[in-house]
Amino acid sequence: MIASVLPTYSRAPLSFVKGSGAWLVEADGRRFLDLGAGIAVNALGHAHPALTAALTEQAGALWHTSNLYEIPQQQTLADKLVAHTFADTVFFTNSGTESCELAVKMARKYFYDKGQPERVEIITFSGSFHGRSSAGIAAAGSEKMTKGFGPLLPGFVHLEFGDHEALTAAITDKTCAVLVEPVQGEGGIRPLPDVCLKGLRDLCDEHGILMILDEVQCGVGRTGKLFAHEWSGITPDIMMVAKGIGGGFPLGAVLATENAASGMTAGTHGSTYGGNPLGCAVGNAVMDIVADPEFLAEVNRKAGLLRQKLEGLVASHPDVFESVRGSGLMLGLKCKGAPIDVVNAGYEAEVITVPAADNVVRLLPPLTITDEEISEAVTRLDRAASSLSAS
Repeated sequence: MIASVLPTYSRAPLSFVKGSGAWLVEADGRRFLDLGAGIAVNALGHAHPALTAALTEQAGALWHTSNLYEIPQQQTLADKLVAHTFADTVFFTNSGTESCELAVKMARKYFYDKGQPERVEIITFSGSFHGRSSAGIAAAGSEKMTKGFGPLLPGFVHLEFGDHEALTAAITDKTCAVLVEPVQGEGGIRPLPDVCLKGLRDLCDEHGILMILDEVQCGVGRTGKLFAHEWSGITPDIMMVAKGIGGGFPLGAVLATENAASGMTAGTHGSTYGGNPLGCAVGNAVMDIVADPEFLAEVNRKAGLLRQKLEGLVASHPDVFESVRGSGLMLGLKCKGAPIDVVNAGYEAEVITVPAADNVVRLLPPLTITDEEISEAVTRLDRAASSLSAS
C-alpha cells in the first residue's frame, strides 16, 4: 500500500522539531550541528531573529494578493537586487525550478523577437542540476534525471564539463544561450575556474548568444561574494536565484539585463504566488544582512578556517577522504567510498552533511556559523570518519 506522502524520497530516520542558528534538535532531544542548511537554503541559520521578525510582522498584516496588483515588498526587494547586481529587472518565483523555466523561456523569446525563431538551442554541461521540471531535467540530460519521463523537451545540447573544444564546436546558428552553474552543487561541488567563466563570457559575446548562470545553490553569499560569478569579474545576461534568497521561505528569482528581458512583455509569463508579501518580506531581511560587505568578509574568513580544518581532517583519514574542494562555505569532501556512508556516519556523530555526485559529501553550513561551531563540526566529522575506519 502506497504511503500517504508520495514515496519519492529516501529519507533519513530523523525528525527535527526545532532549530537555532547552526543547530537542529531531533524529536528525541539530540542536538545536531547542521552543515547542510536545508541544502544551502538556510543561509542565516535556523530561526534567525531578523527573519522571524520580518515574517511575523508581515503575517500579521497581509499574506497574499497576487500579481494582479502592486506589491510594495516585491518592489523593494527587486530594487535591492538591481542595486547590488548586474541586473536591470527581476521576476520572482517560488523555487529554483521555476527560475529555470523562465530563464529558458526568456532566452528563446529574446531571439524570437529579434526575428531569429530558429535560435532555440541551449548548451548545458554534464553534472549539472537545474531542477526537476520538464525543462530542468531536459537541461541536465542525465539518465538519472530523465529515465522514464520522455518525450523530453527538445532544444538542449549536452556537453562534457570542461571540454572547451566541444563547446566552441557546439555553437551554431540555432544556439540561443549557454547555461552553467559557476559551482556545480549536485554534481559534486565542482567550481568552474574563473578563467573558464571569463572565456565563456567572451565566447557568448563573440557569437551574440546569451549567458545564463544558475546560482540557485552557489549564490546569495555562499561563496563569499553576493553571487559566485563576481569572483571572475564577469556578468551574465540572465541569472537563476533561489534557496538562500528566502532564508528558508520558498522564494526564487530570475535576474536579467534589460536587453535579455526585452521579449518578456505583459502576459508572456506569470506566477500566482511568486513575489508575494510574505516571501518578499523575508527576502528583504535576508538581503539587508547578506549584501553587507562586512558580512561577506566574515563568510570568507570563516570559509578559510573551515577549509584549513577540513584539510587536516582529510590528512588524518586518507582511507576515507581524498581531498577538499569548493569555494567559500560551499565545500565538498571527496570520498574514497560511497558518500552516503560518510553522511550516515555523520548522523551517528550528530552532524548533518549532504551527499552529491562524484563521491562527494557537501558541506553547506549556515553563513552565520561561528568559529567554535566550525571546530565542533570538524570534531564530529572526525568522529564519523574514525567510525568508518574502524568498521
